[in-house]
Amino acid sequence: MPPVFSAFFITVFVLFVLAVLILPSIRIIGPTEVGLLIKRFSFKKLDEENVIALDGAAGYQADLLMPGWRWAFWIVYNVEKHPWVQVPAGEIGVVIAQVGHSLPIGAKSAIYKKEFQNFQDLRSFLKLDGQKGVQRPVLPPGTLVPIHPVAFLVITRQKVYGLPVSPQLRYEKAKTGTLRPESFGLVPRQLEIVRIEPEMRDANNMLDQIGIVTTFEGDPLPSGDIAGRLGGFADLASLEGTGNCDDASQIEVLLGCKNHLHNNYQDFQAFLDNGGHIGLQHDPLLYGAFALNPFLISVEMVPMLVVRQGEVAIIKAYVGLVTQDTSGSEFKFGSLVRPGHRGIWQEPLRTGKYPINPRCYQAELVPTAILTLNWSDAVSKAHNLDAQLQHIVAKSREGFVFKLELQVQIHVPDTKAPRVISMVGTMQNLVSEVLQAAVGNHFRDKLQSLPAVRFIETRQDVQVEAFAHISHQLEEYQVETKGVYIQDVVLPAELVAVLTSREIANQEIQTFQKQKSAQDQRVDMERAKGTADMQAELAKSKVNVDIKSNNATARKAEADGEACYIQQTGAAKGAEVEAVGMARAKAYKAQVDALGQGPTTFVNTMTALAEKGVKFVPDILVAGGNGGVIDGLAAQLMKMFKEKIDTNITKPE
Repeated sequence: MPPVFSAFFITVFVLFVLAVLILPSIRIIGPTEVGLLIKRFSFKKLDEENVIALDGAAGYQADLLMPGWRWAFWIVYNVEKHPWVQVPAGEIGVVIAQVGHSLPIGAKSAIYKKEFQNFQDLRSFLKLDGQKGVQRPVLPPGTLVPIHPVAFLVITRQKVYGLPVSPQLRYEKAKTGTLRPESFGLVPRQLEIVRIEPEMRDANNMLDQIGIVTTFEGDPLPSGDIAGRLGGFADLASLEGTGNCDDASQIEVLLGCKNHLHNNYQDFQAFLDNGGHIGLQHDPLLYGAFALNPFLISVEMVPMLVVRQGEVAIIKAYVGLVTQDTSGSEFKFGSLVRPGHRGIWQEPLRTGKYPINPRCYQAELVPTAILTLNWSDAVSKAHNLDAQLQHIVAKSREGFVFKLELQVQIHVPDTKAPRVISMVGTMQNLVSEVLQAAVGNHFRDKLQSLPAVRFIETRQDVQVEAFAHISHQLEEYQVETKGVYIQDVVLPAELVAVLTSREIANQEIQTFQKQKSAQDQRVDMERAKGTADMQAELAKSKVNVDIKSNNATARKAEADGEACYIQQTGAAKGAEVEAVGMARAKAYKAQVDALGQGPTTFVNTMTALAEKGVKFVPDILVAGGNGGVIDGLAAQLMKMFKEKIDTNITKPE
């Protein structure tokens, strides 16, 4: 054969080999893809329990082709491209192994070992005795990992990664074209991160919440227990054994959960390794976001226990150590126990927020402030205990039907609240069973023993008697009564008509009395008006009377003074006259003895006339004669001259 033809055939052969054998065997795997190798034929057989070939047997191969240019001889291997498993933010990925050892009887999930990591190394998983079925850990949000699509199925909220081996799942995928979470008995919501956070009821109301956990895998609960707690309650028993532990310390131990031992149920293998049991769990989840396996754990949101100011919470424990009564032999209404034991705790929870499991502990809120209860259509805004209370209907002695609106105020001391709840069960029972009977029966009996009008007239006395009766009744339950008040009395229509007529008559009588009183007051007013009109003259007359009285008093005083003066002066003059008379008598007697009776008389007469100023000779003497007019003029001039002299003599200086 010529060399030219030889070179041609060699070139054609090389091109044939390149085109038919080599180029089809070069596989380009994308950056977020894996290549699943399927061996077409082999002389080795698969393990009966697995669908993955580990030692070159025909079928799905354990090793994957990673991103890039890869070689797989096309005659021997078929290559299928599959995406990497990607878990979006806020979601989880649940892993189901389709290879490995079978689960033990009763097991619901496979044992997890740290060497498994995120299940991307299939050979290590099988070598370390990985098991088929649901894997306990979940892929966290943001995971991007190449996982064998036949060995594992990964369920996310929007997509299921992998090729199902189960005939049922293969049929469903062939029918619908894809698998969904519902294909595995899940709902998309279960494949989201579990968030424990407050719930906004409205703009001003936020509800605090906790998560109550129930597990579906683990050893059975001990006999008699309804909830699992890691280590049981041995820590409380040892704490009590020290003898110096108070109730508050035991409450703190119970409220302090052990979730740190298993990372809040996210490490379910650690939960089981620490003795976790199947069923209801004692320790709840607090605020946070958690990646929990929905096949193994369910979470129920419940309100957190909030004890507000003015109330306490009485705890009825359904879990814990055996009941040991501390109430004493005289208390016959159940058992009071220390915190940590089953029964009613003797120590209440006071103001605060408590993450306490309501499936294990029932809290009864007891108001310790003064509690007002209304027997009427009104309902207290502070509580709802009187929502079922209605008017009290009672009959009087005559058969009149009354409706009474009452208000009763009670007080439960916080230190006695556990005993109160032990006796009555709940505050609602205290109101509807105890207080309702005590109040209603008392008023019915009292009204039936009184005439209707008598009850209305003695309403205050009936109220005082009711207070004493209800106080005595509630003392037996260690509850204090602060007040009993009759708010309103709804009278029957026929009694209202009688009382209205009577009241109208009474009002008319009072009206007439008022009118008579008005007329009497009018008479008094007219009298007062007349008196007021004459008041000026009356005042003037009173002033005149006062003036006259004062003048009379002055004149009387003056007269008394004058009389006294005259009396004294007269006495003095009498004495003087007497003395003068005696002297004159002596002188007269001497004159008589000397002159005789006649001359003595003449002398004394002339002397007396001279002393009295009797003139015997005229002041101006005009003698008669021949003077005529000249004598008369001279007499007149002499008279004028004399008057002038007398005037000058008598004029004061």
